[in-house]
Amino acid sequence: MMLFLVLFGVLVTTGQTHRTFESARAERDFELTADPDRPEWKDAPRVFMTRDYLGGAIDGAPTEVRSRWTNEHLYLLYICPYYELNLKPEPPSTEETPRLWDWDVVEAFIGSNDQEITRYKEFQVSPRGEWLDMDIDRQNPKGQAGIKWSSGFTARARIDTAARIWYGELRIPFRAVDGKPPRVGRQLRLGLYRIARVKPSRMYYAWQPTGQTTFHVPEAFGTLSLR
Repeated sequence: MMLFLVLFGVLVTTGQTHRTFESARAERDFELTADPDRPEWKDAPRVFMTRDYLGGAIDGAPTEVRSRWTNEHLYLLYICPYYELNLKPEPPSTEETPRLWDWDVVEAFIGSNDQEITRYKEFQVSPRGEWLDMDIDRQNPKGQAGIKWSSGFTARARIDTAARIWYGELRIPFRAVDGKPPRVGRQLRLGLYRIARVKPSRMYYAWQPTGQTTFHVPEAFGTLSLR
């Protein structure tokens, strides 16, 4: 028998927590600046990543993620304190960057179909603004669109070397998630992740730990709720 408890809005099932992240509505779309002090971001809902994908505690300041939404887009802002940055040696490109996960990066996995949870979209941005989007089908990897898919999302990044923090901001069209218009109370499946530092000291942050040495465990996603 599986035991379910609801405690402070968190669903707990046999030792596993299912987290919900609320995204607050913004009246209109706004420019990407990767600035947490902008009016749109100052009072936005936020969550913190303090553990790795296996659930182990990560030392140091947590990674913070904030969220807003409009009639057209979902916005995410990552605030990433760092010890060192692992940057791709080539100059950053305005084109999509394959294998961005080999370097410092933040990631968002978003799914909308509860009957087909192995289908979801992946969005990434690096500290220098390199980006990647993918259409994932874990049940049918050969048939998935993968990196060939184009969501039309935009990203902005900024490195504050004095404070040793980098910021990554994503604007994701809802039409890219599943085409359904957003509304208050709508829920999506969500995974929030970050890869940091250089091997052998790499760190794999997870808002909702997956219990495996990979982020691609859709059964472990949390929930994004539009308010």
